[in-house]
Amino acid sequence: MTDVAIVGIGMHEFGRHEGVTGMEQGAVAVRRALEDSGAEWKDMQFAFGGSRAAGNPDHMVSMLGLTGLQFINVVNGCATGGSALFASYNSILSGAYDLGMAIGFDKHPRGAFTPSGPGGTGRDWYGGSGMALTTQFFGMKINRYMEQHGITQRALARVAVKAFKNGSINPMAWRRTPWSEDEVLQSQMLSYPLTQYMFCSPGEGGVALVLARGDIAHKYTDTPIYLRASVVRSRRFGSFEVTAPSLALEHGPGPTIDASKAAYELAGIGPEDVDLAQLQDTESGAEIMHMAENGFCEDGEQEAMLERGDTEIGGHFPVNTDGGCLANGEPIGASGLRQVYENVLQLRGAAGPRQVPNDPKVAYTHVYGAPGISGVTILTK
Repeated sequence: MTDVAIVGIGMHEFGRHEGVTGMEQGAVAVRRALEDSGAEWKDMQFAFGGSRAAGNPDHMVSMLGLTGLQFINVVNGCATGGSALFASYNSILSGAYDLGMAIGFDKHPRGAFTPSGPGGTGRDWYGGSGMALTTQFFGMKINRYMEQHGITQRALARVAVKAFKNGSINPMAWRRTPWSEDEVLQSQMLSYPLTQYMFCSPGEGGVALVLARGDIAHKYTDTPIYLRASVVRSRRFGSFEVTAPSLALEHGPGPTIDASKAAYELAGIGPEDVDLAQLQDTESGAEIMHMAENGFCEDGEQEAMLERGDTEIGGHFPVNTDGGCLANGEPIGASGLRQVYENVLQLRGAAGPRQVPNDPKVAYTHVYGAPGISGVTILTK
């Protein structure tokens, strides 16, 4: 079986960048990834790129060079970046190509994401009613989970405190001011039990990764990071998902459970082998729920783990070491690739003041997007 390695990474700082388009931010990320790998744009045989709000990524070739490479656009909710990586990984795994890129970028307007109804109806009956703000959905979902599994609002605050602390030592992060638990709890209530500082914000940024066939990876880097699994799964009947207008009487597993199981099987490891993880944290509750859905604990164990500091950078199981979506914001096309960027730094031992100790060897990423898409990757040295 062919190995697939990440041999170059590049990122444009997340945040707000007036006068710089989302696509320009993506192009910066591409150039930085190429520089990191020592390869040139003309060497790329393919690219998969994703953006929701900042234009078709294939237009980027006019900024980078008209070389004739295969360039395919990817749109898959917040799992767009993970889906671009999935397509890149399989393009090399299949033997079709030896070297290419996964790219993601976006530039969203301020305010919450507002889902719209099915396309082609001629009217925005769902989002246009003002009754479909994502903040409301996430509030309802975590409220139910807390009731079922004994999670407190202070646990939600601890997730946010950790995120902003990690973001404060990440030069690529947007939100770099650390907050106390009380400051998080006392910030404006948006959708109970979630306060303003427990939510991420739509943002801007770009990430690019250079992937190569494993047996040629050392031509480009002394520290190749191997992609052992890249999986994307959609929802089953009965899962509780974004934009669903109703809830089934039967309760079914979310797509993250299926994606994580498939990724572990593909990589030949279990959750106990993972040294650190970047998990989707659109808001604090998402990180808590996804800890269990990805197999890192049982439902309800998160409260004690957070109280002990297990998920801190120096803890037993570090989660969202770069600050996650809470500190970085969420440019949809780039968010999943940001997680992989961070894990590559961690496995290289190049994450600076947020470096996970004890020489981590296995890293995990997870993204979740509307209307119920999850992407999981597993990386190793």
